[in-house]
Amino acid sequence: MPALRSHQTMVAGVAAAIAQRQTEVRDVLAAVTPGGGKSLLPVIMGAALMRAGLIDRICWIVPRDSLRRQAEEAFADPRWREALGHGIALRAAENGRDPCRGLQGYVTTYQAVAAAPDLHLQEFRRHRYLLAVDELHHLPAVADTGSATTAEDETAWSRSILPLLESAAARLLMSGTLERADGRPILWLPYRAPTGVRRVREIDFKAPGWAIVGYSRRQALAEKAILPVTFGAMDGTASWLDAERTTRSVDALSRAGENTRDALFTALRTGFAQAMLREAYRSCREHRAKRRAAGTPSGHEGAGLGKLLVIAPDQETARNYLDTLRGWMPGAQAARMAQIAISERRDAQEVVAAFRLRPEPAVLVSVAMAYEGLDAPAISHVACLTHIRSRPWLEQAIARATRVDPHAGAYEQQRAVIYHPSDMMFERFRQMVETQQGTRAMVKTRRQHELPFERTVEAEPEIIPLESNATALRFAVVAPGPDFGNPPPGRDSADRPSADHPSKDGVQVPSAVEHHLRQRIGQIVAAQVIEDQDNNLVAEGPVSYHTYNAVLKRCMNKARSEMTLSELEAALGWLERNRISDHLHLIADDPQYRWSSRRKARGAGAVTAFSKPSRRASHHGTVKPTS
Repeated sequence: MPALRSHQTMVAGVAAAIAQRQTEVRDVLAAVTPGGGKSLLPVIMGAALMRAGLIDRICWIVPRDSLRRQAEEAFADPRWREALGHGIALRAAENGRDPCRGLQGYVTTYQAVAAAPDLHLQEFRRHRYLLAVDELHHLPAVADTGSATTAEDETAWSRSILPLLESAAARLLMSGTLERADGRPILWLPYRAPTGVRRVREIDFKAPGWAIVGYSRRQALAEKAILPVTFGAMDGTASWLDAERTTRSVDALSRAGENTRDALFTALRTGFAQAMLREAYRSCREHRAKRRAAGTPSGHEGAGLGKLLVIAPDQETARNYLDTLRGWMPGAQAARMAQIAISERRDAQEVVAAFRLRPEPAVLVSVAMAYEGLDAPAISHVACLTHIRSRPWLEQAIARATRVDPHAGAYEQQRAVIYHPSDMMFERFRQMVETQQGTRAMVKTRRQHELPFERTVEAEPEIIPLESNATALRFAVVAPGPDFGNPPPGRDSADRPSADHPSKDGVQVPSAVEHHLRQRIGQIVAAQVIEDQDNNLVAEGPVSYHTYNAVLKRCMNKARSEMTLSELEAALGWLERNRISDHLHLIADDPQYRWSSRRKARGAGAVTAFSKPSRRASHHGTVKPTS
């Protein structure tokens, strides 16, 4: 029988107690460090509860379509079917009648539930379900009627999944992190009420009806469940032209200060990125050569050699990275060994599956599809060429390389190497991983995803990257970090109340929530327009608020003014994870868009006949949302 890790043993014990009616627990929270092995937990708990007759079916909700197959595989694994003595099978279901189709459960996505919440709720009312929610931190808490809330209630999928949580016979909530980048509470989790002036909610580890299981990086490393991480921080220079066509430069990314954003944007698209790609590719190739010389287990030809995952900042840059990587490979091997998985490619899911399950491709370039939840133990190297610096996101990204590969030899011979730009924000992330085990929700004075909305042309001008060069590379092994649930040493500045974010009590009426959601969607659309204009991310076609609104309407199949509350939340969730510029092709042949564009163009001409706006005013007028 395969050995269970400590958190898996604990969940098995909780499930056995529930099955034997020895406890009133019906909610299990598993906070498992990324790569620690949480995909087995629904199998363990589902097998015990179904055998005891407490549930009829299992529903497993994942954040992305690419993870549905991995969930199916967890229940189909023959080793664990024999070890746990279960015959449960789940299917990846679409939003159709009878999602189980004769099996014992189904796997779906947040998006699918939001698209047809009543369909899933009816299924839960017909049968007793164990509901497993993967990566729960994606779901912000929903304010209950009569309780305190904030004016920034901007849930995407939470309201659609909340009725399923309420209707389930038992719940297994899993996440690699118990904090969100925006500091908000997470859906359904038990928090202590904030006390005093501190606006920080701590998870209540003694909440009645709950069993909370933690598995920290320190525990996982001690049990050799994950690999230690070696960070390769690369420093470099960068120069660019600002909006006034003045040359700006920094002599080191690590000392860029207030220019970090522009310097990082330049570095990820010029010579620095190529140098970092080359170093990561060279290191992975040497590692593969050593592993090949050492030999691989019989029956697994080509397995256990190591692979390289490249995380790019956007799809256009990802394509450039792929061309660069293929240029370093022999012509006959390039297309086979290096591939790309981005949302605009129809074969993206197949490419990700091949990267996971086959010896080739050995190099995968992606933007966000392959960073979270990707179970590919063969990954030994990650080139983190992205501008995102939130802790949950980066933790998931580096965890792609920390899984132990059963085909790669002894534990001590395996590697997890992360190459990244040596900027102060990434260094701060490393420090947080080493010192903090996040179990709190707090209101931060400035949230990462709100930065674009606060920008002005004067403060954040558009830039034209000129050049960048890598100057230094240093390696460091990240410390194990604290055990689960331990408070961080000292108090973070985000713990303190802020005049910019005062506490607001009261209840929002539906019309106010709808109005706020429409405003938030408009802000995000406008922000993407500004970013794409400033950064020249759209090579062809118009970049305007009207154009991007038309694309969003086509993607959502409905205008914002006609959307229901749940549809507005689904649209907001879509925008949080997609770039509108990647979907401009949807309106290429849209006659309604062409007609409305001509009408707006005539209106703009009438305005300019009276007063010709300045270049800067015109820039603002292009992206300003209309009521």
